[in-house]
Amino acid sequence: MSGPETKTEVFTITEVAEERSISSRNKRLYEQYVQPCLAELFGTTLFVFVGCSSVVGDVGSGLIQPALTHGLALGVLIMVFGQISGGHFNPVVSLSIYLCGGMKLRLLVPYIVSQMAGGTIGAGLTKAVYPPKSYESSLGGAFVPFAAELGRVTVAEVMLTLILTMVVCMGAVNRQTRTAMAPFCIGLTVTANIFAGGVLSGGCMNPARAFGPAVVANHWQHHWVYWVGPTSGALITTSLIRLLFGDQKTRILLR
Repeated sequence: MSGPETKTEVFTITEVAEERSISSRNKRLYEQYVQPCLAELFGTTLFVFVGCSSVVGDVGSGLIQPALTHGLALGVLIMVFGQISGGHFNPVVSLSIYLCGGMKLRLLVPYIVSQMAGGTIGAGLTKAVYPPKSYESSLGGAFVPFAAELGRVTVAEVMLTLILTMVVCMGAVNRQTRTAMAPFCIGLTVTANIFAGGVLSGGCMNPARAFGPAVVANHWQHHWVYWVGPTSGALITTSLIRLLFGDQKTRILLR
């Protein structure tokens, strides 16, 4: 009788160990891949909703209301979700962080898809809560560049995004310079950039922020500016950090 009982106990222990191993593996996969994408989706949704709402509901404050709203919201959301996904909420931020060695390639496309979806949901929620007249008069927070100044608008977006991604990568990724104050610095940078370039380009710096309202309001005029400008700015940032300002692990020259 003792033989079969012992064998049964061994099989039971083995099965429990296998179940725990599978459960642990599933948990790791969720925390490594699914949860970060959900955080980017939800965080971008909130950011774009608050950002678009600040434009639609603006009562004539000029750049003050949108600048402060975008900067404050982004800083808070990075602090809340930063430990889960890094708190990117911006495709070109994800691109620059990946190119600087701060994230894995297999997460880049899922992050960008999540951010674009989040931007669309956030813009849709803005349309749902605001009266049609207010929404339509502001195009739902969509960006409207000056058609006669597209070159200047694009350069403005390049420079504004260069500043933003430089602060992100140097403050949150580069080991030599990263700081716990990064969320505050990033939010403050967005506010300053909107004050600086909002009159010319709107101070977008974020294709997901431009894409969501464009989809919901069906406003695509010169939309390419808000992809070309921010992407170029992010690539310049990456080049500067990889060649000049990165730590020994990040630099590819003079290591």
